[in-house]
Amino acid sequence: MPTFLASDGASLHYDVLGDESDRACAVIVLAGGAARDPGYLGDLAGLTGSFPLVVPHLRGVGRSPAPDRVEDGSFWRQAEDIEALRVHLGAERVVVVGHSAGTRLAIAYATQSPHALAGLVLITPPAGYLVDEPSEAGALIDARRGEPAFDAAVAALEGAPDLAGGDDAFNAWQQTSAPATYASWGPVEQEHASIGRWHLDAARAFFSVEPPHDLRERIRVVSAPVLVIAGAHDCLTGVAPVRALAGLFPTGQIVVLERCGHYPWVEQPEAFRAAVDPFLTACVADPAGTAADRR
Repeated sequence: MPTFLASDGASLHYDVLGDESDRACAVIVLAGGAARDPGYLGDLAGLTGSFPLVVPHLRGVGRSPAPDRVEDGSFWRQAEDIEALRVHLGAERVVVVGHSAGTRLAIAYATQSPHALAGLVLITPPAGYLVDEPSEAGALIDARRGEPAFDAAVAALEGAPDLAGGDDAFNAWQQTSAPATYASWGPVEQEHASIGRWHLDAARAFFSVEPPHDLRERIRVVSAPVLVIAGAHDCLTGVAPVRALAGLFPTGQIVVLERCGHYPWVEQPEAFRAAVDPFLTACVADPAGTAADRR
């Protein structure tokens, strides 16, 4: 497994999925969780057959060590790691794809290194920390009540994990709450939910640094193209806040996938690819053009 050196000298791991022969514009994929092993991303519905994907193991997750300083594991500080990875890859520019909590890191990178950004894909992003738009997640939850597994999952989400129980208790809580994160709870969803372990200390570190108070203003000057993907039945985020987040970006566009929760490439793989493929093709084919006029 390849590694790269961060600015503080830490050796961090990453995976390369697919043919990595062309690195003029790399596609870097950031897992969510927060602090979930990136194995749950799989091949993103076969996306690796069209685009090589570089998947870093974030600090304290998978094969990357925990940071010496907790704050270096925050999503805001780890943007420096993504820039170090870009330089290591020899890529002039990158397209950054983030899922869920990973979109926080993707946005942090976009606002800190806009010169190196050819495009940004935000998959089911949490948006409440950036927009004031009320979420309809409560209504989506009420519409599904009565399913035993779903009701148990909602009860878990409305409570709190046993943080004193360490990683095992944290992962047990994640598994109990999993049925609420998909639009339906069938065999495919159940198998996917079992992939990718969460790391409690890394999750705490991920949120240890608050982003700057002017982050929304910084987002408004990101000139690279931005694609936001929402699930119409995502009980974690709702749709309205995600739509409002897309509207913060000058070139933001949103695609809402029907019959879909928090994991579009698992729940609606064909619709997911139909949305992502042409966007990535345009960004990778002309990374310098998409970045023209950047400040």
